[in-house]
Amino acid sequence: MTRPLTISIGQHSEKGHKDANHDFHGALIPTGPALALKGVAIAIADGISTSSVSRIAAESAIKSFLTDYYCTSDAWSVKTAAHRVISATNSWLYAETRRSQYASDMDRGYVCTFTAVILKSRLGHIFHIGDCRVSRLAGCALEPLTNDHRITVSSQQSYLSRALGAKPNAEIDYHTVPLRVGDLFILSSDGVHDHVSGTVIGTAVKAHADNLDRAARMIVEAALQAGSRDNLTVQIVRIEAVPDGEAGEFMADAADLTPPAVPQAGSLLDGYRVLRELHSSSRSHVYLALDTQTSTPVALKVPSIDLRHDPDYLRRFMMEEWIAKRLSSPHVLKALPQARKRSHLYVVTEHIEGQTLAQWMIDYPSPDLETVRDITEQIAKGLRAFHRLEMVHQDLRPHNIIIDKTGTVKIIDFGSTLVAGVIEAAPQADRDDILGTAQYSAPEYFIGERGTWRADLFSLGVIVYQMLTGQIPYGAEVPKTRNRAQQSRLRYIPA
Repeated sequence: MTRPLTISIGQHSEKGHKDANHDFHGALIPTGPALALKGVAIAIADGISTSSVSRIAAESAIKSFLTDYYCTSDAWSVKTAAHRVISATNSWLYAETRRSQYASDMDRGYVCTFTAVILKSRLGHIFHIGDCRVSRLAGCALEPLTNDHRITVSSQQSYLSRALGAKPNAEIDYHTVPLRVGDLFILSSDGVHDHVSGTVIGTAVKAHADNLDRAARMIVEAALQAGSRDNLTVQIVRIEAVPDGEAGEFMADAADLTPPAVPQAGSLLDGYRVLRELHSSSRSHVYLALDTQTSTPVALKVPSIDLRHDPDYLRRFMMEEWIAKRLSSPHVLKALPQARKRSHLYVVTEHIEGQTLAQWMIDYPSPDLETVRDITEQIAKGLRAFHRLEMVHQDLRPHNIIIDKTGTVKIIDFGSTLVAGVIEAAPQADRDDILGTAQYSAPEYFIGERGTWRADLFSLGVIVYQMLTGQIPYGAEVPKTRNRAQQSRLRYIPA
C-alpha cells in the first residue's frame, strides 16, 4: 500500500482590537481516494476594513472553496479545479456588490483577500489574491512564498491592488513548491505577519510542536502584544509524510486483483457469461458476454496474457474503467456500473455492434466528402469530452474508433490516456515512452515532449487525411525524427 500524504495542522483567529473578526479560515483533510486525487486544502481570507459586509465575503470565499473544490472532476489538475472554483466565487461576490447598495463603491462591497494551499502528492499548490501570506518556516527564518498585492502610497497609507470580488475577473497568482517531510508552512493575515518575526513563530512552533493549535494561539498573542490593531489569523501546517510515488491510493482496490485465466466460451466470471471472443491483440482480449443478472450483452476486456507481469501495463489497464466512468459523451465508449464484488481484474463496457473505422475505410475506399465530415465531427465531439476533463487519449487511430449500426461514431480503448489529475497524484505514471501508434502519433512525442490536446487533434488530422486519400500524410517518416530540425525537413503532400 502506498504511503499517504500526512500533515499536522494548527489554527487560531481573533478579532483583536476590532469590533468584529472579518478574517475567516478553514482546512479540509479528506480520506480515501479524495486524499490522493484532490489533496488537502487550507485557505485563509481577510475582509477589508472599509466594508461592513466583507466578513460575509471572506466566509463565503472559504466555505465555497473548501466545498466546491472537492466537487470538481478528479481528472482535472489542481490548477484547473482551483482556478475555476475561485473564479466562480469571484464572479458571485462581484455580482452581489453590483446588486447591493454598494454598487458604486466596490471598497464597501463583498470584497476580501484570499489565499489557499492545496497539498497533493509531493507538491504544494499556492493560489493567492491580496495580502494574506504563505511562508515556509526554516528554523527561525520565514521564506515568503507569496507577494503582497498592496500598493504603498506613504509610510502611513497603502491600499490593496487586488482582491477577490473587486473586479469581474479574478487575477490569481499561482505556483507550486515541492513538499518534504518536516516542512512547515505558515498562512497568516496581515494582522499577524506585520507584527511578528520568524523568530517568534519558530519559537512558538518549537515550544508546542505537539499542539500546533496552541502554537498558533501563542503567535496571535505575540502579535497583539507587539501592537497589532487588526484582526489576527494564523494557520500552521507541518508535513509529516509524503507519498512514496507508487500507484495512487485510489487504485488500491483494483491493485489487489489479479487477471483472470483466459475466458472460454460458456465460462462464467462474476456473473458474466462469456459468449465469444470479439478481439485479441498483444495488449488485451475482448469478449462478448452476457450479464446474467440483467440479460444485457456487454464487452468484457481482460489483460493481455503476455503483459500480465508488467506493473506499468496493469496500472494503465486499471485506469481504463476509471476514465470511462468519468466521460460522458455519445461518442465515447461507456463503462457499465459494477455493483457486485470482483474476483479478478477486468473491465466491463457497453457492447457496440458495428465496425472499426479501419474496416470502414477498407469497405469505403472513396467516401464522399459529407460522410467524411460527419465522421470527423463525431470524433471531434468525443475528443472534446476528453479534453474538457484534461485528458489526452494519446492513441487515436482507426482501430480505436467504432461506427455502430446507426452511424454513431465512438472512441474506444483508454489504455494510453493521460489524465492531468492522476499524473499529479501518482507522478510515476508520467512515462516518456510513446504509448500510441507511431504513424498516428504527433511529432512532439518523438522528441520527448508530453502530449497535449493538440496531439489528439494531430492524430485526428492524420485519420481524416487517410479517409480522403487512403494514405498517411508523412508516411513512415515522422517516427524516424528525433529533433525539430529533422521534423522541419519533412515534406507534406496536400490532400
